[in-house]
This record gives sequence, C-alpha cells and structure tokens, in this order.
Amino acid sequence: MTTPQDELLPGTRRALLHRIAVAQAEGRAPSLVATVVRGGEAVWTGARTSVEGHAPDEHVQYRIGSITKTFTAVLVLRLRDEGALDLGDPLEKHLPGTGAGEATIAELLAHSGGLAAETPGPWWERTPGSLRPGLADVLGERPLVHPAGRRFHYSNPGYALLGALVEKLRGAPWEEVLRREVLEPLGLRRTGVHPEAPHAGGWAVHPWADVMLPEPLEDLGRMAPAGQLWSTTGDLARFAVFLINGDDRVVSAESLREMRTPAAPAGAADVASGYAYCLGLEIRHQDGRTLVGHTGSLPGFLACLAISVADDVAAVVLANCTSGPSPFMVAADLVRIVAEAEPRIPAPWQPLREVDPAVMELVGQWYWGTYAFALRQLADGIVSLEPLSGNGRGSRFRPNGDGTWTGLEGYYAGELLKPVRRPDGSVSHLDLGSFVFTRQPYDRTAPVPGGVDPEGWRGIG
Repeated sequence: MTTPQDELLPGTRRALLHRIAVAQAEGRAPSLVATVVRGGEAVWTGARTSVEGHAPDEHVQYRIGSITKTFTAVLVLRLRDEGALDLGDPLEKHLPGTGAGEATIAELLAHSGGLAAETPGPWWERTPGSLRPGLADVLGERPLVHPAGRRFHYSNPGYALLGALVEKLRGAPWEEVLRREVLEPLGLRRTGVHPEAPHAGGWAVHPWADVMLPEPLEDLGRMAPAGQLWSTTGDLARFAVFLINGDDRVVSAESLREMRTPAAPAGAADVASGYAYCLGLEIRHQDGRTLVGHTGSLPGFLACLAISVADDVAAVVLANCTSGPSPFMVAADLVRIVAEAEPRIPAPWQPLREVDPAVMELVGQWYWGTYAFALRQLADGIVSLEPLSGNGRGSRFRPNGDGTWTGLEGYYAGELLKPVRRPDGSVSHLDLGSFVFTRQPYDRTAPVPGGVDPEGWRGIG
C-alpha cells in the first residue's frame, strides 16, 4: 500500500497533525502514531514522540490489545463460510467439556454468552500465560456469570474459547492459522504474536508526575486470541480496507457486512451512548457519524481502529502508554476531519446496463394504507422501498432470482417482498411480510386486509 501524502489538502494534513499533537501532549504519551485511510489507501501518517528525532512511522510495531479479537472473529467467520460450523451452534458441539458449552458461537463472538469478563487468578494481562496452561485455568470454576444470550457482557475468556475452537477445527495453533489464513493473504507482514524490531516499548506514566515506568511484555498463552497481537498503523490500515471491502481469499464482503451488524443485546447505558457490539467489531456513534472497528489496550499500550464505511475513511491510532490519550476519540476526530474537510465525491451517475421489464412494471408509487411509498430500481437488481413523506419504514431489497426480493435493512431485514398478480397477469399488489401495498390508497380492487368500505372516500356532510 502506498501512502501518497499529497492526496490530502495542506489544511487537512495540518488539522490531522494538530489533533495527534494535542493528544500526545495532553495525554502525556511517550509516543503516538496514526494513519488515515481513504478510498482504499493510506493517505496520511503522522507521529509525535517524547524522544527528539525518533518519531515512529507506519512500520513501528505496537501491541494492539483487543483489536486482536477482530482477527480471531475473522477466522471464525471463515470456518462458518466453509460450512465447518454454524454461528448458532453451541460451543459444546465442537469444543466439548469447557463448562461454558451452552453459549453459541455467535454469542461468544458478540460477548453475550454470559461468560465472566476476566480470568480467575492474577491479572492475566501482566502475568505469564504459563500460569493459565489450559482452558480450565482461563475459565475457572464459575465461567458463567449471566444466562447465555441475555445481555452484552464483555468477556476476554470468551475469545480464548474461540481461539481454542479455531485450533480444534483447524488442527493447528491459533497463531499459525492466523498467519496462514489472514495475515499472509492480506500482506500484513508486520503483524504477529511477538514483537519484531522496530517496535515500541510499553510504558506506564505516573498520574501525578511526568515520570515513567516500563510495563512487562508478557506472552499471554491461552489468552492470546483475546489480545496478543503486535501490529503497525500501516498493517492496520490494510486491515481496515479489508474490513470495508472484503477479500474473497479471506472473508467476503457479505460476511463482513454481517460482522459489522449489531449482534448483542445492549444495556441502557450502551443504548444512551450509541455503543453496540457486533461479531468481533464495535459500533460507536460520534458526531452524527457511525464508526465501526475496535479499541484495544494492554499494560503499556493503547490502540484503536475506527472506520466510517459511509465516508470510506478509516483511522488507526497507536500509543505506548497504559493510560492517557483516548485512542477512540482521536481516531474519531481524524475520520471527522477528513470526512468534513474533504467529503467523499460520489461516482458519476450512470444508467443501468440492462432493463428488466418485470421490475419496471413495479417501480413508482405505492401505498400501505394511506402512507405513500416509492419503489425504485437500483443497480445489481436491488430495489428500494422508501416512504415519500419521511414517515414510515424503508429498506433496500436484494433479488432472489425468482421475482421476489429479501429485505436488507431495519424492520424489513430478512422479510420477503413479492408482487402478487391477477389471473390476467397484471400486478394486483405487493406483499411485504403480510403488508399489502397498492397503487391507490386502500385500493378496493386489491385484497386489503379488513376490506375497504364499499362507499369509498368521502367528505364531511
């Protein structure tokens, strides 16, 4: 991936540099490096450091903590896409005897399996993985603290189980599978389970004095699938492009859309803050923008990858301190700066290459009761049904190849849209999950549920 710095305007580049400079100075981070991605390429990299003349670049490794979970989730989705498992399968079906087997694979991916947040025993992030040689040591005597599927409860041991699941089904260590199936195909040559020079050291900065303490760099053992990886902003920029567009050598764009869809029951606080968890990815709403990605932290390191799919802009922020700057807030601001200063230029409008007469017969205005809707034909056989007044539910629908469509969003996601024809072949109405859409409000010639008053429309008097 190239980094054509001149693709962004000078004012945009200065605003980006100013934002990370403020974050490094006010957050008192020994170093902070960031990269911005737009249109499938890294377009800006900047860094600030406390060591004069030694600023890191996009090739310097940092620990990325829980961003590792997204990589583990990709491996699980690969297994699903191959038919080796179903996300609805209980863990017990593939990895028996854990004591947490009632949780489904999807629930583990979404942190809704009811597992404890942390491992028993000493703080796993600052102690050797050899203290937890087996899954029983990761889970303890009471692995479940909530009923499976009932609520979102972030669980690091849950991702240790998913890593063990990958190992069981692949017959190889998690890190070996990750390198072979994800890192190498995507060209992430500076991402791995162990640091390779050049890499940053992890530091704790005293909360009340400008002094530092080195943090231990432990191998996490069984907990590696939850937070072991080291990476760079350059590699994570490539990973961001993959998370937006997909790569059929790894995971398809369709499966990645599934990964980006909220999958866990959200608590009241999460709803209020605009946070939701998907399948190995987080969604946050910031400044009117939807950002998908993941944050990460381990003693000595902070990390964030944030993507605005709508703007086709992503940002990666890495720092080598235990606390200080907020990597998500910095990444969100970097995305906002680029998206607002240089908004995405849409592709030119082009007419469709092919016209389907059966679809053209359906486009135009429809009514659900007295609510007006418009059905439009889009590219790739997709149609959209949108309210004309701003009130009502809308969705895009993908073709099923048999003259029907399946909803993609919101209330109508997964619901079937089908035209219903009269004996003479003309279209009577649209059926959408039992809702009848007619060409006229409460059309008496269509089978409107409950019927239509035979006297028809009238005034007062």
